[in-house]
Amino acid sequence: MQAPMPVIGEWYRNSAGDLFEVVAIDAADDAIEVQYFDGAIEELDNETWAAEGIMQADAPEDWTGSLDVDQEDYDVEAETPHNAAWSAPNEFLDRSETGGYSELTFKFDSRYR
Repeated sequence: MQAPMPVIGEWYRNSAGDLFEVVAIDAADDAIEVQYFDGAIEELDNETWAAEGIMQADAPEDWTGSLDVDQEDYDVEAETPHNAAWSAPNEFLDRSETGGYSELTFKFDSRYR
């Protein structure tokens, strides 16, 4: 099976099962720079790319793989203050913008009485 052409931004898996993304290609130096899911960066030449048994793969669902992020860094509960005013959101409407609506409702109701 022939190895797929490397494309920057695409994800691949080698024969060992390691997931990586192509981050740069330098045709002049015959180099393909890849970043593994754990963050490690490696440079491969075209010969190694062909010999590795590389297959295309889907991007990982967990975006934190190559980043040094702890759950407490991004999984923070939003602090929503409990305010009595928010229990009646219609109180914040601008009544001057809805002046025609009440008249329309009145005319509509009076026609069908």
